[in-house]
Amino acid sequence: MQVPSLSISRRTRFTPFSRRVQAAGVKAYTIYNHMLLPTVFNSVEEDYRHLKTKVQVWDVACERQVELWGPDATRLAQMLTPRDLSAMTEGQCYYTPMVDETGGMLNDPVTTKLAEDKFWVSVADSDLLFWIKGLAHALRLEVDVDEPDVSPLAIQGPKAEELVARVFGDDIRSIRFFRYRHVSYQGRKLVLARSGYSKQDGFELYVDGSDLGEPIWDALMAAGEDLDVRAGCPNLIERIEGQLLSYGNDMTRNNTPHECGLGRFCQTQAAIGCIGRDALLRVAVEGPVRQIRSIAIDGDPVPPCDELWPVIGGGKQVGTVSSAAWSPDFRTNVAIGMVRMTHWDDGTRVQVDTPHGMRSATVWETPFTVQGG
Repeated sequence: MQVPSLSISRRTRFTPFSRRVQAAGVKAYTIYNHMLLPTVFNSVEEDYRHLKTKVQVWDVACERQVELWGPDATRLAQMLTPRDLSAMTEGQCYYTPMVDETGGMLNDPVTTKLAEDKFWVSVADSDLLFWIKGLAHALRLEVDVDEPDVSPLAIQGPKAEELVARVFGDDIRSIRFFRYRHVSYQGRKLVLARSGYSKQDGFELYVDGSDLGEPIWDALMAAGEDLDVRAGCPNLIERIEGQLLSYGNDMTRNNTPHECGLGRFCQTQAAIGCIGRDALLRVAVEGPVRQIRSIAIDGDPVPPCDELWPVIGGGKQVGTVSSAAWSPDFRTNVAIGMVRMTHWDDGTRVQVDTPHGMRSATVWETPFTVQGG
């Protein structure tokens, strides 16, 4: 059967790095925030092995920034999330579940505080910009909400620190996780954060100005030639092993942060002004009846999920699998799923109805990377 191709037009936005990505031999894309996001270069498994042992440069410009700038920026930022931002200082990045008035997840971005009156919200795949602009306009807040010409470039892998230090100096080695520092490139000041959508060490460089995209890409590639640097992308296997969730895939507006295992990022009582605060306070008292879990699916490799797979326990459906892949390191099918409390305890045996038939499986609370030590 012929695989359908992706039709690309001006509605599908290229990134400042797209020409370099194509020259590197990208084999597949997905659409993310109306932009091209690479998904495969050599193969999912080859890319996975290289990511875990070397260093990769990722075009993640699709992680668009929503900029809040003005006297009411802090107030608006707190309205969006049940995470308490009152102690947040310049130089910090917070993982911030963002919710609507029902407590449903709208996005799970990283929020960066650039100044007392300025934030960047690095959004996952959704039109969060419109929600934030609507709130600012309806409440007549004194804040500008816009999408700046800022395109993240991720450097991920165990050799990422060495590569970034070669380009931006050894001072970057002291940047702590979820902290950022300003670095200089061609006389321009850029934000460099120790963060990224992998469980490997790495950084995200917020390239401020599309004209810098290709020069910075080329500089990283030249500096890392002896490190076997390659173009890469978020890897399906590696993110599932680490229980890194994909908004719109593993969680949607129908889920609360507590269902998504993100309760530790919610200081709802202290998050005065959060739009979903009242709803989430009730959830915090009652507790979720279902929650995200890692799931090991027995047997031969299963295909990636393009639909939800039922999880069966005691003859009844007790959850769904939303992401799955064969893990070469763990020698099993690793998966992420939403499971009811009756079957979410570590070691619970269930069955998963896959496209390859019913498979036995085991539910785990912690990511596979934790289980593997």
